[in-house]
Amino acid sequence: MAPRGRVALFGLGPWGRNLHRVLSELGELRATWDPDPAAADFAAPDVRATSAEAALADAKVEAVAIASPASTHFELARAALRAGKDVFVEKPLCLDPREGEALVDLADREGRVLMVGHVVVYHPAILALKAEIDAGRLGRVRYVYSNRLNLGVVRPTENILWSFAPHDFAALLHLLGEAPTRVQAVGHSYLKPDRADVTVTHLEFPHGVRGHLFVSWLHPWKEHRLVVIGDRRMATFVDDGQGGALTIHDVGVEQVGDVAVHRRNGGTPVPLPPQEPLRLELAHFLECCDRREEPLTGGRHGAEVVRLLWTADESLRRGGAPLPFVGDPRRPR
Repeated sequence: MAPRGRVALFGLGPWGRNLHRVLSELGELRATWDPDPAAADFAAPDVRATSAEAALADAKVEAVAIASPASTHFELARAALRAGKDVFVEKPLCLDPREGEALVDLADREGRVLMVGHVVVYHPAILALKAEIDAGRLGRVRYVYSNRLNLGVVRPTENILWSFAPHDFAALLHLLGEAPTRVQAVGHSYLKPDRADVTVTHLEFPHGVRGHLFVSWLHPWKEHRLVVIGDRRMATFVDDGQGGALTIHDVGVEQVGDVAVHRRNGGTPVPLPPQEPLRLELAHFLECCDRREEPLTGGRHGAEVVRLLWTADESLRRGGAPLPFVGDPRRPR
């Protein structure tokens, strides 16, 4: 039977194979391509394209999903947009802020949907946490901190900031609905000179919120934890790889005269639907393609994450110097 989907998938590495599975389940996979013959063989023969150009020339390919190495994202995304295809790019969108802006501008000119695969934003817990914040149930957010730690895969080229932090930067931009005004990052290289293994990034936001992000691939255990401190309630999200847990804590401290009064009413788990974030993410991309709408993590959001990564990396190179950051006023909030 001939393929009936509309999406070409570029890249069949470990994460690309996850996209392959979900796109196949959704009935949307039409073609695949990977320059590595061993990786390419993962896909069935009837969907293997001989080249990226061949896949882009297929009139029945309406969209392209890119899960190749980050260094190739810009060229592949640009070629797909120029070919008139909607584009989904795994995080990060690219490695240079100027390239990110160029892709956003090109998508606008071509009238194409451009979306970045910041899958953490589509986790049911993050979606529920965003609803809690927007409804004011936490009160005014004071600060947010995130730990993303593991004795993980050490990348041969990128540092821990570019490898781990995109998830948390994307989540913070989404949850707070605004970009920071100042960025400061410190860290250290233990395994290889000039490639940080551990970083702590401090973010200052326009309305007084502070963000603190700790990432490391040189840690004795795996931990993905996000904490939001509000002046009414607090929230914790712990991703255990099995669906995760979101808890709203009715705790806090209030100053009554000269006395600090503690409130300790415990925590309430938030029920989460058993939905796979990647499936929600790709379904959202396809829905945006159908409706011609800006995705939740559209090109502007993805480009802003790249600028944030670049700024934090520059602060790291300058020994932790605080640097100003200007967000994109066109990005949907």
